[in-house]
Amino acid sequence: METASAGLVPDAEEECSAELVEWADIIFVMEKAHRTKLKRRFGAHLKRARVICLDIPDDYAFMQPELVALLERKVGAVSVTDAM
Repeated sequence: METASAGLVPDAEEECSAELVEWADIIFVMEKAHRTKLKRRFGAHLKRARVICLDIPDDYAFMQPELVALLERKVGAVSVTDAM
């Protein structure tokens, strides 16, 4: 399994790109607004990737322990076969 992380804002450390979206099998977003923005910007490139919204408010600091725990719980609950 390979993973990558990217943001949808221009000042993201790694900004999301069409190439990255096309590469992905599964894309996790934290909020519904992120899913909407992703589909608006990269809809033509989302032919095979499944977008899963984790419903986690995007108001945590990078690697904040509470965020890490939420991500582990919510992402861990999604099996690869369910997500495809």
